[in-house]
Amino acid sequence: MVSAGARAHTHCPAAKLTGKENRPFPLIPGNSQYHIMSDYHHKHTRLNEKERPQAGAQPESGSMSGHSRPSGRTDSQASRISDEEIRRLNTRFRDAGPEQILQWTVARYGDDAVLSTGFGASGIVLMHQLSLVKPGAAAFYLDTDLLFGETYELIDRIRERMELNLVRVRPELSLDEQAEQYGDRLWETRPDQCCHIRKVLPLQRFLSDKRAWITGIRRDQSETRKHTELFAYDQRLDILKINPLASWPEEDVWSYIRINDLPYNELHDKGYPSIGCWPCTNPVSEGEDLRAGRWSGTGKTECGIHMK
Repeated sequence: MVSAGARAHTHCPAAKLTGKENRPFPLIPGNSQYHIMSDYHHKHTRLNEKERPQAGAQPESGSMSGHSRPSGRTDSQASRISDEEIRRLNTRFRDAGPEQILQWTVARYGDDAVLSTGFGASGIVLMHQLSLVKPGAAAFYLDTDLLFGETYELIDRIRERMELNLVRVRPELSLDEQAEQYGDRLWETRPDQCCHIRKVLPLQRFLSDKRAWITGIRRDQSETRKHTELFAYDQRLDILKINPLASWPEEDVWSYIRINDLPYNELHDKGYPSIGCWPCTNPVSEGEDLRAGRWSGTGKTECGIHMK
């Protein structure tokens, strides 16, 4: 099995850097070259998340359950960006780096834009860049109560390393309540229903008063994502969806992580290129689709939050 570090080393000459050099600036791969982005002096505060609330408990400070945010945008928030402007943005930023896209997003939408992350490799890159563009910006994650232990450990390291407001979004139902209503181990019997309860509904509620949603999806991740644009309007969620890494290949993502010495999920070194909930995620074989280990054997390829 090829490790994440070895994968980056294989595909990108810049990955020969150990990641330990005393560099004041992060390096950003793009068009086979590395561009410098201004950094800031990190002031990290350790946020303890070791005593996480059990399923169904009240959310901690800095987190929210899927039903606790008031729904509905104001009239000004609901103003929809036009299709023509989206086309212009995709043309304007076609050759731009993700940091430029994030800078535009922050300038245009401020706190009405939010980054989502599942703490995969792309999410690590975007969280790092967003923390430089706008220290203290919000990034949210969907805690299904079924994440790998390695993912929770990574969250602690991200809090220590990056100046971000990590928001924990949870489903309305605890796992026990879900089992009572829909049957035990719903992820095996009806995986689409499980994803809808534990991911899609919490996402919809959290984004209900936002105007822009930043994601880490890329064209090379799967067949269903190969036509991903930098900017697109999500009709289901009524929100502008921004994908700053859409054109980045996997090797550039890993080069960025390696040369900037960023933490990543240890499962990537064990054959898991895409990581979700532990019951529905398996390692993949060499040459398989990056998301082949998700819901393997079921015909399911997406959890539902990135469906058109």
